[in-house]
Amino acid sequence: MPRYRLSIEYDGRPFRGWQRQADLPSVQQAVEEALARLDPAAPMVYGSGRTDAGVHATGQVAHADLSRDWDPFRLSEALNAQLRPHPVAILGAERAADDFHARFDAIERRYIYILRNRRAPLTLSAGQEWLVKAELDVEAMNEAARLLIGKHDFTTFRSTMCQAKSPVKTLDRLEVRREGDAVIFDVRARSFLHNQVRSFVGTLERVGSGAWAPERVGAALAAADRAACGPVAPPDGLRLDKVIYPE
Repeated sequence: MPRYRLSIEYDGRPFRGWQRQADLPSVQQAVEEALARLDPAAPMVYGSGRTDAGVHATGQVAHADLSRDWDPFRLSEALNAQLRPHPVAILGAERAADDFHARFDAIERRYIYILRNRRAPLTLSAGQEWLVKAELDVEAMNEAARLLIGKHDFTTFRSTMCQAKSPVKTLDRLEVRREGDAVIFDVRARSFLHNQVRSFVGTLERVGSGAWAPERVGAALAAADRAACGPVAPPDGLRLDKVIYPE
C-alpha cells in the first residue's frame, strides 16, 4: 500500500484534540472519515503528535497508507472536499517512503503561542489568541524562560493526566517576543509533555505581570511538583506550527 504524508491545518475549537476518542469529536476522526470515503480500505491516520482540546495547528503532519496510487494534488483536493464543513484543511500531500512515520521520525516540534496584550476585547482573533489586559514585561519573561531551556525533570509543568513514561525532556527553545500588542512564545523540542507548553505560558505570564519574580520559575522547576506551577494558559492561543524531519 503506498504511503502518503499529509500536511494539515485546523481550528481546534470544535474538537477534543487530535487523537480519536470514543463519542467525542477529534481531528484524527474527521480526517480518517474523509479518507474512508475515498478509500474504504485505508487504515488509520497517524499524526506527528497529539494536540489538546481547543489547540490549533498550522503544521500538523500525518501519514496514511492507501490501497491505490493517488496523484498527491488530486488526493489533497479530494480530501478537502470530503472534510467540509469541518475547519480542517489538507495543505498538501506527497508520497512518502514506506517506512516513514509521522510521529516517530520527527526530530523537532515547534509550537507558537499568541497572547494579545491590550485592553480592548478580541474580535477577529477571538478563540485564536489569549487576551491579557495587564501590561507585560517581556524582558522579565525571557529572563525566566531561559531557566527552563535544556534537559530537565519537567514534573512541575506536566499535567497530572500526562501518560509519558518520564517527565525528563530537553527543551531546545523558549523565546518570548513582542510584535505590536502581540506577545509571541516560540517553543521547540523533540517532544513535549501533556500541557507543558500551556503551563510554561501561564507561568511566564505571572512573571510578565509582576506577580512572580523571574527566579521563582527556576525554583518551581527544581521543586518537581505540579503544585508549584503557575496557572495553565487557555488553549486558544496555542498552535502546532511546524514538525521537522531529517532531510
